[in-house]
Amino acid sequence: MIKDIPDSEFKERQKKVQEKVRENGLDIAIVHSHEADFANVRYLSDYWPIFETAGVLIPAEGDLMLLIGPESETFAEGRSKIKKIRKILEYRESAEPSYPDIEIDSFESVFEEASNGKKVKRIGIIGYPIMPITVYESIRKAAPDAEIIKSDDIMTDMRIIKSENEIALLKEGFRISELALIEIINNIKLGMTELEIVGIAQASMYANGAEYEAHPTYVLSGKRTNNAIGRPTHRKIEKGDMIQLCIGARVGGYSPSAGRPVCIGKMSDEMRKLVEVGLEAHYKTIEFIKEGVIAKDVVNKFFDFVKSKGCEKNLLYGPCHGLGMIEVERPWMESDSTYLLKENMTFQVDTFLQSDNFGLRWENGIRVTKDGAELMSDKEMRIIEI
Repeated sequence: MIKDIPDSEFKERQKKVQEKVRENGLDIAIVHSHEADFANVRYLSDYWPIFETAGVLIPAEGDLMLLIGPESETFAEGRSKIKKIRKILEYRESAEPSYPDIEIDSFESVFEEASNGKKVKRIGIIGYPIMPITVYESIRKAAPDAEIIKSDDIMTDMRIIKSENEIALLKEGFRISELALIEIINNIKLGMTELEIVGIAQASMYANGAEYEAHPTYVLSGKRTNNAIGRPTHRKIEKGDMIQLCIGARVGGYSPSAGRPVCIGKMSDEMRKLVEVGLEAHYKTIEFIKEGVIAKDVVNKFFDFVKSKGCEKNLLYGPCHGLGMIEVERPWMESDSTYLLKENMTFQVDTFLQSDNFGLRWENGIRVTKDGAELMSDKEMRIIEI
């Protein structure tokens, strides 16, 4: 069973991204990642920074470089698929140690090395929305006359269609996520705290092969289930509570999530209606998806269906977002999305409905096929009352 992307696929990625740098008329591209949004750097190198941040320098010609902070050299040497590694002060921890006794490189030195001493005229930034000002300013200082261009589409275009290995890793992540979900359903009890239930999920995920959590584990109860984004607390589970479970196990860098609403005891009539509408809308969305469909058409049909059930006031967004190394990644599927769905795009079907007193989320991963959508998770897709 696959647990990692093979070296050959990393080499293909590195070759392809360098071709795209040339096609875009860039002398150099700088890819930026940090611990939470690690995907672009890991996609090219399998390196995943901790405490520090990281980058990949992609020259138009020559070898790629992994750019790391001053403390990560031995870690990077043991992990990175990019063998040329350079330490840059600006990738240090946020406490900003000066490291006077560590020999480090600079953007000036790596630019000169990557360009063989030629003047760098056009620099692409990949990971622009998360690049800190300290790194950006250092790049600008190193090449004051260069044009700096937001170039995230280079990596998005590469990552949007998944390989056979990527899909296998997502499926394995969903399998492990569902095992953890079932473990919670079988062991949840009144009086447990949300964080105790998180512990059940974590123990199951790691025991069954996860390398990490795909995202902060959602166990939200009571009124806080109407939080589209939230964190578990020490709140104790009470009878009649709606509980939102979103459980994700990361495998080989890929980050799925299985989302199910659960009620301790019988659901109220209001709860049951909204849970059933959400489940039906969830499956409708999956029916709407196949290769060649315009993304916004899926969204509009989803909205129309929810409105036909009288639940438009319960909508916040919907119904899908990209899925891969990050559990929420480009492309989003929104009412202004004009791109065509293509085979082997992967999405998280994310059906979130909320009221004043509770909310619910159904989540499953799908792969776009020529004829429809292949579900990557389907366990416990039922009205769950415990």
